[in-house]
Amino acid sequence: MKAKEQILSLKAYQPGKPIEEVKRELGLTSVTKLASNENPFGCASAVKDAVMDELNSVSIYPDGYASEIRSKLADYLNVQPQQILFGNGSDEVVEMFCRTYLSPESNTVMAAPTFPQYKHNSVIEGAEIIEVPLTEEGKHDLDKMYEAIDRNTKIVWICSPNNPTGTIVRERELVSFLEKVPSDVIVACDEAYKEYVVADDYPDTLALQREFPNLIVFRTFSKAFGLASLRIGYGVAHEDLIKIVDPVREPFNTSRVAQRAAITALDHLGFIEMCRERNREGMEQYEAFCQNYDLSFYPSQGNFILIDFKKKQGDEVFNYLLKNGYIVRSGNALGFPTSVRITVGSKEQNEGIIQCLSHWLDKETVS
Repeated sequence: MKAKEQILSLKAYQPGKPIEEVKRELGLTSVTKLASNENPFGCASAVKDAVMDELNSVSIYPDGYASEIRSKLADYLNVQPQQILFGNGSDEVVEMFCRTYLSPESNTVMAAPTFPQYKHNSVIEGAEIIEVPLTEEGKHDLDKMYEAIDRNTKIVWICSPNNPTGTIVRERELVSFLEKVPSDVIVACDEAYKEYVVADDYPDTLALQREFPNLIVFRTFSKAFGLASLRIGYGVAHEDLIKIVDPVREPFNTSRVAQRAAITALDHLGFIEMCRERNREGMEQYEAFCQNYDLSFYPSQGNFILIDFKKKQGDEVFNYLLKNGYIVRSGNALGFPTSVRITVGSKEQNEGIIQCLSHWLDKETVS
């Protein structure tokens, strides 16, 4: 049986190593995972109670329209319920837009490196991929991305904060870009890490949608809300766009448990504020470490930091940390071969990995 030609070049997504696997392989009793940008503080405690209660109804299909969480989220975002499209994580919403708009006759524009699922899903649909390198500051080069748009362009992807650099597109930059982009080209702004952002000039993309109906916004409950394993994310767009895309959504694509957890999470926003504050404190720990050892890093507005170890390969740093019980993400797989991406953890976790790296770098300097 012959598959689609473009499928043959794809590789399955490779997640970070599971904790139990690392323990077993290396004989470790304690392993800290700081590789997948999960929330080190878990989720609001009330969410756990809600999940346990919802388990009494696991034999019943979920609400396919997600009516209750839709209404609650719409109020929280100050948008209309019809503007929201839920997915099994925001990854699935990305997939739905690709499936709806991309074809072998079209192209799509994105930064490089960025979140790989834009490219992955675009390849599946047979679309031409136009990648525009990030600037030296690790930011989207919006001028060159605009220049790459032609009559066959259907979607332009903007990841802000960008994964893996953590940099953002600022409001004046985004507005200037949107003013130039043709109205029949979708601008997809992925804000998976939005809740961690502290920058004053981060754009209010939902407000901008009133002026630019071709702007869509992706967000998720996986990161700051701490619901990664339950897989619930969403897209917000003009109602007409949602009506077009919704038919490609699989029925019952978000579970009862995920919907209930998200509903409850929105009732406990103080937890998000706490996570944002702790994350910023942790980021300062890493920035101080980098400055102390003259290591380059991109100022990140996410819950992760990409650190350049210069002459060392990312895989070398990754393997050293793995042997010492820390799972991070090697930059070799992210387009930054001398870097590693580290999720900001708790204060104690950050101190542990920084102490481990400091010991290694000090020993390297002496030798």
